[in-house]
Amino acid sequence: MTINDIQDEIIADFELLGGDRESMVVYIMELGQKLPQLSVENQIDQNLIKGCQSKVWLTAELDESGKINFLADSNTDVTKGLISLLVRVVNNQTPNDIMNADLYFFEKIGMHNVIGSQRSNGFVAMLKQIKLFAVAFNAKLKA
Repeated sequence: MTINDIQDEIIADFELLGGDRESMVVYIMELGQKLPQLSVENQIDQNLIKGCQSKVWLTAELDESGKINFLADSNTDVTKGLISLLVRVVNNQTPNDIMNADLYFFEKIGMHNVIGSQRSNGFVAMLKQIKLFAVAFNAKLKA
C-alpha cells in the first residue's frame, strides 16, 4: 500500500467514530496497546525523540529492498497510539516516498481537536525524526 492509501484507511477508521473526542482517545490508546513493545536495549537516550512531552523512542533500519522499517514505543498510552499511527503510515516505505509524503491524515481526522498543543508539538517532533531518518537513508542509498 502507498502512504496515501494507508492514510485514507486511517481516515476511514476514524470516520466510524463520528468525531466523538472520547471515542477517538480510547481508539488511539487501543492502537498504542497493539504496537509491539520496543526492546529495553532500544529504549535508550539516543533513540528518544526530542520535543515530546512523553518519552518516545524511535528506531529505523533500511532493509535490503531499500525500504525503512520503524520500531517505536512510548511510556504513555496516548502517545504510543500516536506514534503507532505514524509508524503505520511510513513503515516499509522508501526513503524517497517518506521524504515527499504529504501526511494529511492528522488534520483530516481532526486530531488537533482531540489532543492538546503539547502532544501536537510532540507529534510534529515524531514526524520530523521520521523524515530525518528518511533523508539519512536516502543519502546512504545514493552514496
